Amino acid sequence: MLALLLAALCGFAAVGDRAPAQDPTELQQTVDELEGVQAQQGDLEAEIERQNAEVNELIAREAAVREREAAVADELSATQARLDEATAEVERERAHLVELRARLERARRLLAKLLVGIYKTGSPDTLSVILESHTWSDVLAQAEYLDRIQEYDESVIARVESLAAEVESIVERLDATRDRIAEDRDAIAAQRDELASARGEIEAQHADLVAARAERRESLQALQARERDLQKEIEPSAAPPGGQTATLVNGRAIPPANAPVAVRSAIEAGNRIVGLPYVWGGGHGSFESSGYDCSGTVSYALHGGGFLSSPLDSSGLTAWGSPGPGSWITVYAYSGHAYVVIAGLRLDTSGTVGGSGPSWSTEMRSSSGFVARHPDGY
Repeated sequence: MLALLLAALCGFAAVGDRAPAQDPTELQQTVDELEGVQAQQGDLEAEIERQNAEVNELIAREAAVREREAAVADELSATQARLDEATAEVERERAHLVELRARLERARRLLAKLLVGIYKTGSPDTLSVILESHTWSDVLAQAEYLDRIQEYDESVIARVESLAAEVESIVERLDATRDRIAEDRDAIAAQRDELASARGEIEAQHADLVAARAERRESLQALQARERDLQKEIEPSAAPPGGQTATLVNGRAIPPANAPVAVRSAIEAGNRIVGLPYVWGGGHGSFESSGYDCSGTVSYALHGGGFLSSPLDSSGLTAWGSPGPGSWITVYAYSGHAYVVIAGLRLDTSGTVGGSGPSWSTEMRSSSGFVARHPDGY
């Protein structure tokens, strides 16, 4: 291809209204340098693509950990409610236990008094009752009185035994409740520590990988800049045709009639996720998700148009495609955010009320600090 281009450019030397062609030797050197630059770009792009895949996998893992952390937080809230209820139950049982112990102490004192009385006076038998009674009525009265005394004594003893058993049962329940509270707290603490450790490891790997990718991206950008300079030396430039503006109806984008099929497909993909909530890491690991973050939204739309085979984070999008704005599609990205303009409409996660969730907008935001990229030919 470059050889044909070289031959064609040499033929331009005879055209009167063109600048004189370069010396053939110098032109060949430029072409050779361009080929070398493009080969280096290919190697860097392959390495960045590999790192993009690793970053995307880490984002998916981190999103899963965050989702688990949210579930543990909900579990912690539910467990805390149970612990609060158990604590209130413990306090009620403690108050009841104090009352029972007081009643038990009174019953024990009464029982001790009865036992001392019986010890001092002795327990009257039936013969003594008959001999000491003057009439049969006295015998019946004395017998009934003794029965009542015995029943009372037995009831006091039974009450003491019952209260003692109840106190013991309450103490056991309190101990079991305390054990359950301790086990629940230990289990939740262990889960939180484990998740915090896992998330810390993933974030450290993510940071190291992003730093390494940034170094390669800087090298790639330098090579791309050199490539553009070399191409200007050996071939004329042509501005891409301007794209038409899509229409926004009820929050959905309607592509213009002359939009290419790939652009239409990207718009349709964007429409499918409009209205879904913002979810950190949403759209990474797998394009399909219950919610999307900024780079997940952009990746989903680009994937719908056939421009992207796997999701990219916002840093990855700064090195995707070709530099500069496109005629139909332009991605704006930096390390902290990304959005895309397709056929004149902005697809972003910061355009809805509350600043979350994918949505289309006719209003353009400042692109200061963003890197503009576009798919070749669009």
